[in-house]
Amino acid sequence: MNILLINHYAGSPYHGMEFRPYYLGQEWIKYGHKLTIVAGSYSHIRKKNIDMENTKYKIEIIDGIEYIWLKTRTYEGNEIQRVFSMFDFLWGIRKIFPILKDRKPDVVIASSTYPLDNYPCYKLAKNTGAQYIYEVHDLWPLSPQKLGGYSKYHPFIFTMQRAENFAYKHVDKVISILPCAETHMKEHGLPDGKFFHVPNGIFLPEVENAEPLNRELEVQLPQDKFIVGYCGTFGVANALHNLVSVAEEIKDSYPGIFFALVGTGPEKERLQNLISEKRLTNIKLFEAIPKKQVQSFLNICDVLIVIIHSDTDLFQYGISPNKIFDYMYAQKPVIQSVQAGNDIPKDAECGISCDTSVTAIKNSLITLYKTPSEARRIMGERGRSYVLEHHTYGVLAKQFIDIISL
Repeated sequence: MNILLINHYAGSPYHGMEFRPYYLGQEWIKYGHKLTIVAGSYSHIRKKNIDMENTKYKIEIIDGIEYIWLKTRTYEGNEIQRVFSMFDFLWGIRKIFPILKDRKPDVVIASSTYPLDNYPCYKLAKNTGAQYIYEVHDLWPLSPQKLGGYSKYHPFIFTMQRAENFAYKHVDKVISILPCAETHMKEHGLPDGKFFHVPNGIFLPEVENAEPLNRELEVQLPQDKFIVGYCGTFGVANALHNLVSVAEEIKDSYPGIFFALVGTGPEKERLQNLISEKRLTNIKLFEAIPKKQVQSFLNICDVLIVIIHSDTDLFQYGISPNKIFDYMYAQKPVIQSVQAGNDIPKDAECGISCDTSVTAIKNSLITLYKTPSEARRIMGERGRSYVLEHHTYGVLAKQFIDIISL
């Protein structure tokens, strides 16, 4: 099967996020399928972007996957330039349309976060007789509308809404990372029987070959403490200031608990200042570590926490955060601090779910701290078993192909 996946922000292990197209592609290649990924040359979530020199597009083979990079402008936090970058990408697809048709795809997947690439994907599918699939990562324009406070009449929101409605009207199938989004999609025109769910997961070759944790970080982690670990972004939505508040509240009553937060992000300086002002010694922020060292850090911890805060009801459609599957593979009990439409720790029986309030997080943490170590070990084992059964990219790639083949 020839698969054409169009995702403006697709990356690779050599460029950085996002990794899902690459991981799926590696598994599809094992099944004998061929994958072409069309992506933009610049993405704000990559660690390394593509040098386009004086060319409008570039073709590169990465670990058996054909990447076609389209030249898009940089934006570096400039939202207007980011919008222009989206239209650069769409114009780039139009310019290489004959090249994409020559790939003779059996399936065309629109997979950018924003829905505008559904227009060229639909046209490509119609021109080549391919199946047309819309892979939904986040609900756009609902996400920027809710999180950014935009009116539904804003020109950008209106344009995105028309694209989303177009997709649901014309698509052969929707494959959603969000498990509870079908109702929303039906409200915008998706017929019955076209919704399918394929979540995020782990790429086994990566987690099985973890590198040792760098010595500089390892020596700063206390050997005689109950370590609560977090590894990821330090952003507003992660509400890590609540963990600082929890640390402050329990510093005297539970001196054996230590919080280790690894990562980077716009909130890191503010969090560090907060910790310093409160003179807390039971919580420490560490620099981000290479992806290959993440499992080594998680293995040192006793409990791991996912925390996502939103002032909206956006998460009612479900979540599928990559880090929770990394946590579960590490065989550690998990606290999922987010009000969502799904409950992964409950499904896997590997931890506790709670809201993002300081009281709820504190109570969940103390409960796990008081849980006998053997019971926590069993929780961790259940988490890994659940991930291996439901959330490896080998499993997810097969689910994807089975849905295409229906």
